Amino acid sequence: MNGWIIYNGYLRGSKFLDFAEWLQEAARQKEVTTSIWKNSELLAYLADQKPTLLHVNDHHLPEFVIFTDKDIYLANQLEQMGIRVYNSSDAIRVSDDKILTYQALSSQNLPIPKTVIAPKVFTNDTDVDYAVCQQAIHTLGLPLIMKEAFGSFGEQVYLVHTEVELEKKAKSLQGKAFIFQEFIVSSYGRDMRLHVVGDEVVAAMVRTASDDFRANVTAGGTMQAYQPTDKEIAIAVAATKAIGADFAGVDLLFGTDGNPIICEINSNAHIRNMFDCTKVNVADYIIDYIIDMQKGLFQ
Repeated sequence: MNGWIIYNGYLRGSKFLDFAEWLQEAARQKEVTTSIWKNSELLAYLADQKPTLLHVNDHHLPEFVIFTDKDIYLANQLEQMGIRVYNSSDAIRVSDDKILTYQALSSQNLPIPKTVIAPKVFTNDTDVDYAVCQQAIHTLGLPLIMKEAFGSFGEQVYLVHTEVELEKKAKSLQGKAFIFQEFIVSSYGRDMRLHVVGDEVVAAMVRTASDDFRANVTAGGTMQAYQPTDKEIAIAVAATKAIGADFAGVDLLFGTDGNPIICEINSNAHIRNMFDCTKVNVADYIIDYIIDMQKGLFQ
């Protein structure tokens, strides 16, 4: 059994290669051969023939790919070439777009914050539709969350307290896809990350920030190992399946009534922080899952 692990070679920092190397080491321990590739090293080629990759012989193609990037065009190309990709290009596409994520979750009646989708605007010099802002305030109240559809590490999430602040932020986001969302005050600066692989939550932690409404560790939050309830486990697994992912990091908020609310799903959740906190190596579970799935394809 042999596979590729693909990451984005353009992103700064070592955390993206680090994730790939953890997966490769876990595969090595299971006697599964893998090679690590940057997405820039695998150029998708289209012509009047079947989809292929430049300078890659068909005889050297892998049996599977672990795709740790968001380059859905390359992931889709690999799928069209008949290669099983974990996670699929469609799961990555839905996960990467928070609007599509919430729509997928809502369609399965899963608990999410009340959300209003801002209408699409094509340019950033269009006047703000203040009626839309008023409807968001009327529906969700203040303060509320404004969240860009595309973003990572909590950096494109904003807490606004007043109508003036909301309208100013809406102006700055013109031309981008974004949402207005209910602020879950009971989860201020605190959430839980559950890492799902297949039908199982394999590790979990609570993240807490001392001076920020976001609990992301990259924003200064601290971590503590956590034993999720049966309900939290069921919601995290259902959320992962709702977007069609094989594995994912599911972030849950603490609702006012004690019930969990889904904040977001990351189809490419990094695993080092989870290991540092819980001593659980999620990579081992991902590789075991892929081995079982690949065996099933050939039975």
